[in-house]
Amino acid sequence: MPIKIQSGLPACEILGRENIFVMTEQRATTQDIRPLKIAILNLMPTKISTETQILRLLGNTPLQVEISLVRMENHVSKNTGEEHLEKFYIGSKELFNKSFDGMIITGAPVEQLPFEQVDYWEDLCKIMDYARQKVFCTLYICWGAQAALYHLYGIQKHLLKSKLFGVFKNTRMTWSDPLLRGFDDVFLIPQSRHTCVKTEDICAVPDLTVLAESEESGVSIIKSNDNRIVFITGHLEYDAHTLADEYLRDKNKGLQIDLPKNYFPEDNASNPPRSTWRSTAHLFYSNWLNYYVYQETPFTFA
Repeated sequence: MPIKIQSGLPACEILGRENIFVMTEQRATTQDIRPLKIAILNLMPTKISTETQILRLLGNTPLQVEISLVRMENHVSKNTGEEHLEKFYIGSKELFNKSFDGMIITGAPVEQLPFEQVDYWEDLCKIMDYARQKVFCTLYICWGAQAALYHLYGIQKHLLKSKLFGVFKNTRMTWSDPLLRGFDDVFLIPQSRHTCVKTEDICAVPDLTVLAESEESGVSIIKSNDNRIVFITGHLEYDAHTLADEYLRDKNKGLQIDLPKNYFPEDNASNPPRSTWRSTAHLFYSNWLNYYVYQETPFTFA
């Protein structure tokens, strides 16, 4: 089934070329279907790329999904034009006047700052509180996961000695949770971060369960026991070339950046990288939409 997005959104043409069924608002008005309403709070600087990556995964399920892209009201984006944001995004204040079956809150390149020093921290806390009350299930990604664990549960993040950068093996810690249904025993997740949360801190909170972790990159997938919140510390949504783009960007700026681990064939940056996590990403988002949103949210919830 299709994802319902605004006509003209750059992702619309890209996903169409990939044979992912995208429905514009005009066509959706002719169908008598109650779609799942999903809000995406996009905190990433490369907003158009992040939009496309997440929409690609949400569009590959049997469910019809209506998307609302959200931006922070009081934050000026340096990498995405104001025209694009005004045309395709709603402001965070408008969010509070709506209800959603699910919400996704992305990461952001602010992880080395204390949470309270992020210029939109107060507004983000209001959104996280709103999501806890008004959104049936919220998925937090990378820094977004760390922010939610801190705000909702008081779990601190910790600075790593060096950047965690590459693609890492993860082991599922449970066989019964539907979020991991169909997952291999060991699966790969891309990571790109300077901070972490510790497994022992998660396990000390009775309301949280660790679903997957890695010997190299630490805890990776967590959920609240009421299934209303999911946290993932990495970036399953990344394209095959995303880590390469980040590596080359920093290298060209003269910054200290190590080669991403387990990523370039033969550890040679001249070799085109390959996605080794794509099928896991599609399965994760499909399971989240189906088992944590669609099958649990009441028909009249949103």
